[in-house]
Amino acid sequence: MFIDEAKIWVKAGDGGNGCVAFRREKYVPRGGPSGGDGGDGGDVVLESTEHLNTLLPFRYNREFRGERGRHGEGSNRHGREGEDTLIRVPVGTILFEEESGERLFDFTASGQRWVAARGGRGGRGNARFASSTNRAPRRADPGETGEERRLRLELKLLADVGLVGFPNAGKSTLISRLSAAHPKIADYPFTTLEPCLGVVAVGEEESFVLADIPGLIEGAHQGHGLGTRFLRHIERTRLLVHLVDVSATGRDPAEDFRVVRNELGQFSAALLEKPVVVVANKLDQPGAAERAETLRAFCQREGMPFHAISALRGDGLNELRYLLGEKLRAAAPATPSPAS
Repeated sequence: MFIDEAKIWVKAGDGGNGCVAFRREKYVPRGGPSGGDGGDGGDVVLESTEHLNTLLPFRYNREFRGERGRHGEGSNRHGREGEDTLIRVPVGTILFEEESGERLFDFTASGQRWVAARGGRGGRGNARFASSTNRAPRRADPGETGEERRLRLELKLLADVGLVGFPNAGKSTLISRLSAAHPKIADYPFTTLEPCLGVVAVGEEESFVLADIPGLIEGAHQGHGLGTRFLRHIERTRLLVHLVDVSATGRDPAEDFRVVRNELGQFSAALLEKPVVVVANKLDQPGAAERAETLRAFCQREGMPFHAISALRGDGLNELRYLLGEKLRAAAPATPSPAS
């Protein structure tokens, strides 16, 4: 199950209390204070990993606590520090403060860490307060309370190429033919209900990640269809592939392209700045070749790269594979927005 939003509560461990104690040993007159310090509480730390691609684990476990520090003891024994709690999240996860909406951190690479809540400091034992004028202090500090906060996690997939188009344009078929991905394929709208990632090989040493983004229809930026639920997943891509179904009679392929492109621009103007490849699909259908030529002429006027394929039959797929690899080499690296 693909889950790309979650809310969690984190609470760092409290610090242990300091101890009030005095040495009472034989042959040690006026032994003096010997209360140890309390241990620091454990932090709650988030770490990104490539071994997760969904926030599904947070659907069932939403509370995370750091371990409390142990209290100090006599004979100047300090309490043990509480262990940190490590929470692993997928690469591409963005953290927000739930109440204020403040953007806290953006995990853009594997192995990044961010401390969500810091453990409380342990209290000082009475041995810390001994002085020349106060040789028997009876004071010790309590441990500090660990931080707590409520976080909202939002996942944006990291892919090189975003595949967009109307439902039933053939996106799932295309990604299944170009990669080893196995999305659900059927002849009805909204067959694909979650983004699908596939690794596309270009030659023996080069590859890129292709993401199939479902749910784009007219009004998607306002929540129609699957709406904005998945549009954000193409914000990090370096290249967009607009897949246009040229088999449908009575429809203008160029108009279909304009509708999808308008939805992207309404969602985020930055999406219109990304390099684009327009791909006509379903050449195996009657009359599709003529409609593909109409779309080719439109793309030539607009100065956009164009390619025609039949994802079902396999026509033009190798050429498309190398075309996308070439466009990616020329495209600038993805530059996700820094966290606030």
